[in-house]
Amino acid sequence: MIKADSVDFKIFGGRKLKGFIKTNHSKNGATGLLCASLLNKNTTILHGIPRIEEVNRMLEIFSSLGVKTRWTDKQTIEINPPKKFNKKGLLHSSVASVRSSLMLIPAMVHHLKNFSLLHSGGCKMGERTISAHRYMFEDFNISIKTSNDEYLIRTKSTKAANIVMYEASDTAAENAIMTAALIPGVTKISFAPPNYQVQEVCFFLEKLGVKIEGVGTTNLKVFGVKEINQKIEYHNSEDPIESMMFMTAAIMTGSKLEVKRCPIDFLSLELTKLKVMGLKFKISKEYLALNGNTKLVDITLFPSKLKALKDKIHAQPYPGINSDNLPFFVPIATKARGTTLIHDWMWENRAIYFTELNKLGANITLVDPHRVFINGPTKLKPAQVVCPSALRPAMIILIAMLAAPGISILRNIYSINRGYEDVALRLNSIGASIEKITSS
Repeated sequence: MIKADSVDFKIFGGRKLKGFIKTNHSKNGATGLLCASLLNKNTTILHGIPRIEEVNRMLEIFSSLGVKTRWTDKQTIEINPPKKFNKKGLLHSSVASVRSSLMLIPAMVHHLKNFSLLHSGGCKMGERTISAHRYMFEDFNISIKTSNDEYLIRTKSTKAANIVMYEASDTAAENAIMTAALIPGVTKISFAPPNYQVQEVCFFLEKLGVKIEGVGTTNLKVFGVKEINQKIEYHNSEDPIESMMFMTAAIMTGSKLEVKRCPIDFLSLELTKLKVMGLKFKISKEYLALNGNTKLVDITLFPSKLKALKDKIHAQPYPGINSDNLPFFVPIATKARGTTLIHDWMWENRAIYFTELNKLGANITLVDPHRVFINGPTKLKPAQVVCPSALRPAMIILIAMLAAPGISILRNIYSINRGYEDVALRLNSIGASIEKITSS
């Protein structure tokens, strides 16, 4: 695996943003679609796959499994699965670096039956169990046992099932849907979070001929088929988390900025909270993404004076505030008059990362591993900060640096490259000033 942890950002903060920026395609949608493509015995062509480190790691695993892939355009990839997968690929070192590697299990159980998978990685945000995956797979007659560094997966005769999700896990729901797709019969899935990446996998499988009822709700019926063998082209939709990132950058720099191609269904509550805080913005008419299903809008943000919400801000499964969008409210709260309570109940350690903004002049108090109080407004100042090993906390530090007049250094930005493609270049295109430097 190629490491990129020697790359730093030098940020010249305090500059206004201007013009417009298009939202890129979804990281989480891309990884789900890549894994779902392995259910298909034929060629899959996926458009809108961002060239990010998370995708690079997944393609390294694909290569080790014997999957042939090639980029035919900047964000278009062709995938051809082998007649027989090489199970040694599931022990490739890249498996341990991406949480999404868990979504390889459905395709593998239909091809390999018994195999081992390295423990998956991802952001370092506290305990991340696989209980939701384990209990769901057991209902399909698939067992997962855990050793020190591997999951041991054993498949008996799979059967359609009635699944009640143990928790609202997006990746576990995707795994349930993908597993059910190749089990003839009707599988019912209850309490499935209808988040954007879950819906994306459903839309893709429907195009492959798998009937799914209830897409966009918490109760799904998957009508499984014996085989999927169809050449297909599919467009991954845009990333609501990236839309929120650009919106936050505009808010932090007091800029007028238009963010295009925003998945509005997955930003509506965030916008409602921001409206109550005093944010001024304009939303265009809705139009469809290239996948034919996801509703998009263009959002124009205007410089605004913000006030803190009286209520706490916390994430919930969709249609609540997305857990990946919650961190963006932390820098925003530094611009709001009053005290904001942010409760990140999902992750034991992520709130600790929020206090890194204190190095930039924020006034943030850690109440416990899940809660912070932010007092505002505060004037941010430049600083040198080592990038957290978690994607969204790393991004909020970068955004705060854009708002801090002077020169800031963000060290070791690999975690940002995991989820954002050419982010410095794209921010620079709307008025930011970020230099990429290499440290020894």
